[in-house]
Amino acid sequence: MGGRTISIIIAACLLASAGGEAEVAEKDYGLRIHLPREIAIESNVPSLGQIGIICGEESLVAKASKIVLGRISVPGQEVTIDRMVVLSRLACSGIPASKVRLTGAKEIKVRRQGQIIRGDEFIELARSFLGKSAFAGLVCRTELARVVKDLILEGTRKDIKLFPRLIKSSVPNQAKIQIAVLSNGKEIGTRDVSFRLKFNSRRVVTLVDIPAGAVISPENVKIEKHVSDYPEPANWTLPYGLVAKRRLPAKSVVRSSMVEPVKPPVVVKRNQNVVIQIDMYGLVITAMGKTMQDGRAGEYIRVRNVDSQRIILAKVSENGTVEPVF
Repeated sequence: MGGRTISIIIAACLLASAGGEAEVAEKDYGLRIHLPREIAIESNVPSLGQIGIICGEESLVAKASKIVLGRISVPGQEVTIDRMVVLSRLACSGIPASKVRLTGAKEIKVRRQGQIIRGDEFIELARSFLGKSAFAGLVCRTELARVVKDLILEGTRKDIKLFPRLIKSSVPNQAKIQIAVLSNGKEIGTRDVSFRLKFNSRRVVTLVDIPAGAVISPENVKIEKHVSDYPEPANWTLPYGLVAKRRLPAKSVVRSSMVEPVKPPVVVKRNQNVVIQIDMYGLVITAMGKTMQDGRAGEYIRVRNVDSQRIILAKVSENGTVEPVF
């Protein structure tokens, strides 16, 4: 009976001693920090208070919560912080590892809350929008004029929508599309996308050498389709019936400045005697004059009145008479 009592007393003492050591050990930890496996924060400067659950002495908790654990450059970027980093930063702030108890994950993945809209997304939307615009029937190819940067949206955004619109460009053969980024109906950013445009067009090419004054016809030129940097003029017409202003070599492109309409024949020549005729209110007055230059029907030339020797400006008529201009 006595031996059994001694055994019970010894066991009780051992338990009390173990419990006391555990209590002392627990009290030795000034901080208890629990680390999750991953977390998203709004700030670009993660602190220990943002990424972990901290308990313990109030003064130490306040001090530990402010400890910075690095920097996140852009939303969506992820950094990994392990226990050694946490303990090292705590030690630098005067909190030794002996006063810290860490639980949870051995390392934590921290990312900054936010959203990135890639430049490629803006380009794809702008190209699609351009394909449905008034340019669609004319443009055969588009080339990106400049790089479009990603748009970084901080924090958590809801109901993100992109709205493209065509804006005026200072360059004639470029199209500029501005894409507005809206969140809950409020504009939070924009990106401009510029394209160099290539157009379906036609051009006239000579088949043979065409001398100056020769008439342009299907026999001496052909019409080719080609890709141009500029749209075809709205008033573009086939040049048949026009005459070459100068010699046009074979296989050369005929431009509008190289041809002109056929000029009417000369009706009166220089130093020719002509009738100056005024037809007004049914009364016809005539006088004699001498031309000072060649003239075609409809042209204005100088004429000297034979009687008064006065030089006047007159319009040449098809019948060879001239009508003074007052």
